[in-house]
Amino acid sequence: MVAGQVWLAGAGPGDPGLLSLLTLKGMQQADVIVYDALVSEEILAMAAEGVRLDFAGKRGGMPSRKQQDISEHLVRLAREGKKILRLKGGDPLVFGRGGEEARHLVENDVSFRIIPGITAGVGGLAYAGIPLTDRHTNSAVTFLTGHGEDGGLAKDIDWEALAKSSPVVVVYMALSRIELIAEKFLSSGRSPEEPVAIISKATTKDQKVVVTTLGRCGRDIERENIKAPAMIVIGEVVKLRRGLDWLGALAGRKLSADVSGIRPQGNL
Repeated sequence: MVAGQVWLAGAGPGDPGLLSLLTLKGMQQADVIVYDALVSEEILAMAAEGVRLDFAGKRGGMPSRKQQDISEHLVRLAREGKKILRLKGGDPLVFGRGGEEARHLVENDVSFRIIPGITAGVGGLAYAGIPLTDRHTNSAVTFLTGHGEDGGLAKDIDWEALAKSSPVVVVYMALSRIELIAEKFLSSGRSPEEPVAIISKATTKDQKVVVTTLGRCGRDIERENIKAPAMIVIGEVVKLRRGLDWLGALAGRKLSADVSGIRPQGNL
């Protein structure tokens, strides 16, 4: 077994307060933190003094390190006997390639552990006041990514089956492809008036939420100048934000608990 070890950890969706105690412990004990682009400066500031910070960010459409290079870098550090914290935004195993990195560590006899984090599809929706599930709207939810392995839409998605079976869909990394994704759902039978929320920079001080519809979301993203990272939430559950927008309430916005006019689950 290689002398060093790697902790594959999730930093959560952005708010430093959502960092787990175990990940914070890793940040205090690591020799090297290998971090992604979505890990904020506020979170990195919580690392122990003198720890080495290695940037390994990957952002769509921008020059970035190849995944193989990052995985091999982790092995090299472990062979030097280092304690490494591989820090990823959200959860390392939810669209985070943590599984790929862990398999590479196994192939090279490197000891590792996985520390889950709050994924943006959970934490981001909570900060936007949108529940993932609610008995008035849905008992199922689907997570999917807006990026496939070749940079386009994922090819293994049965859009028609998804549109018919999942009342709520949360799409990660979808901003640049929102019109194409919306068209997939519309052509599969979803209504152009179905509620959609776009959550930009979730759980951070720059969070912005735009509520629109499946038919208008592409235009509204451009009009509202929404910036990445952002996620898309599709489904009747978006309407519950009017009663659960707790951040808006802190800023003086009046909330409404009225659920009339919200379709029950199963009526896709």
